[in-house]
Amino acid sequence: MSLPLVFFTIMSGFIKNFFFPKLNKYFFIRLSVTVVILTVLFSFVLMPAFINGRSMEPSYSAVGFNFCTKLKYKFNPIQVGDVVVIRYVDKKFFLKRVVALENDVVEFRNGVLFVNGVYRYEPYIKNNQCDWNLPPRLVQKNHVYVVGDNRTMPMNQHQFGQVAVSRVVGGVLW
Repeated sequence: MSLPLVFFTIMSGFIKNFFFPKLNKYFFIRLSVTVVILTVLFSFVLMPAFINGRSMEPSYSAVGFNFCTKLKYKFNPIQVGDVVVIRYVDKKFFLKRVVALENDVVEFRNGVLFVNGVYRYEPYIKNNQCDWNLPPRLVQKNHVYVVGDNRTMPMNQHQFGQVAVSRVVGGVLW
């Protein structure tokens, strides 16, 4: 027997078993269990988060995909620096970074973040060359202040501000 014939025989058996498994009761039990587990997982634990836009560059690319865990903030409080998934109107979800918590005063001077009057070092910001300003604003109770990582975008395209904690769907996995 030649080597190509042996290879073809082995691969044809593998392909047949992969694409055409034996349709017995164990196959349908495994399929049903898999469907139930995935349904529960995506209903209560995981959520796909699509990244569309440049507001989180360079931390996340302009067009991408990530998973959000819905359980992250059920047991742990939201912390400064966390990347969260926020639900806006019409079932739109955005990735943003938390820069301040309730009762903090947020201010931007020439694109540089100050919280409670103190400069906030942000190692995830690669290019902070912008010139927009934001007067001091107090973060309300049960709200967080979120911004994107791409601070070079114009202020009207940045989509930032106070968000109710109830609108935070979850945290990004990676």
